[in-house]
Amino acid sequence: MDIFLVILAAFFMVIGIIGSFLPVLPGPLTSWIGLLIFHLTDVVPMNWTFLIITLIIALGIWILDYIIPALGTKGFGGTKAGMIGTSIGLVIGLIAPIPGGIIIGPFFGALIGELLNKARLDTAIKAAFGSFLGFIASTFIKSIVAMIFLGFFMVKVYEYIDVIFR
Repeated sequence: MDIFLVILAAFFMVIGIIGSFLPVLPGPLTSWIGLLIFHLTDVVPMNWTFLIITLIIALGIWILDYIIPALGTKGFGGTKAGMIGTSIGLVIGLIAPIPGGIIIGPFFGALIGELLNKARLDTAIKAAFGSFLGFIASTFIKSIVAMIFLGFFMVKVYEYIDVIFR
């Protein structure tokens, strides 16, 4: 059963990293679920302090994920349409077979969103740039936290590898 839980925890860790780049998955929270599952095994002692601190960090990042792009968009004169366009552009950029789609998709999505919201071209470009910067900052923070959680996971797996796979 422990091996299954370790594999399931690893799955959640990987999904958490992927979720750092996708707007529909809460990356660090998903990674935290992986940490929780890992600590539910019989071989790894439950460390409530560690789990509570990492949960608070994951929840804080989840909240910031909604605030940072909004601040970027607002700071550059954008609207909610630009933020929605950023998310749509990200999804299209992920599935489009073009190099750098994950980077240019949010920018063009925000630009189109602002233009559909009847903004002038110069205002729409400025807002799209702000939305893009907010998205990049948020994604960077989420991916770093998810990678740190993965690092914690890997260190613990290494520490208990003999007991897990006996």
